[in-house]
Amino acid sequence: MPGSRDFDNSEGDLPTRPSFSERLRKAIVKPADPDAVTTTEAPRSVEELQAAIKWADDKERLIGLFAAPVAAAVGFLVITALIDNDPPVGHPRHVNVSIYHDLTLVLLGMSMLMLVLALMRKRLFLGIVMALYGLGIFNLHYWGFGVPFLLFGAWYLVRAYRLQQSLKLATGDDPRGATRNGSSPPSSKRYTPPTSGRRPPRAKPDKGPTSG
Repeated sequence: MPGSRDFDNSEGDLPTRPSFSERLRKAIVKPADPDAVTTTEAPRSVEELQAAIKWADDKERLIGLFAAPVAAAVGFLVITALIDNDPPVGHPRHVNVSIYHDLTLVLLGMSMLMLVLALMRKRLFLGIVMALYGLGIFNLHYWGFGVPFLLFGAWYLVRAYRLQQSLKLATGDDPRGATRNGSSPPSSKRYTPPTSGRRPPRAKPDKGPTSG
């Protein structure tokens, strides 16, 4: 029939045209490259885990160095906005300006502490200070500034916890490590003899010698 296209691939002359659903699936889900070499991360040694727990890596240090000046700027902005929006004297919600000044010093001190901890690569303490700073800004009802610090502080704490768990598994301190590695936990050396359902026979009483 003229004008029609025959896609009969019985003899293998013409390639089969993929359907619309197959093209859409390949566009959304990218197939794996067979030539790509898959590499698995090698397990860390105990010394490497101890060093990773003690010192933060470059990425964590960079985030802390960036968050410290941002925290100082956010503290100034929040306190300035609170002072400008403070009700006049005599209003029930009026706050003394000296309290805002003290709060400014606290926020600046926490931002400086973030900078020092980032320079010292102290992951755990940096996460604690950052989470406390975010919680303080959150309680001042500036959620948009407080939530990022809370999230990053929780991220530091989660990374510290995971490294501690990895070290426990590597050193064998975790009781779950034996089952994860494929070996069973050590059995008890105490021996309990098996008991049967039958009762042991009673010993006959000794009547002694009989007199004739």
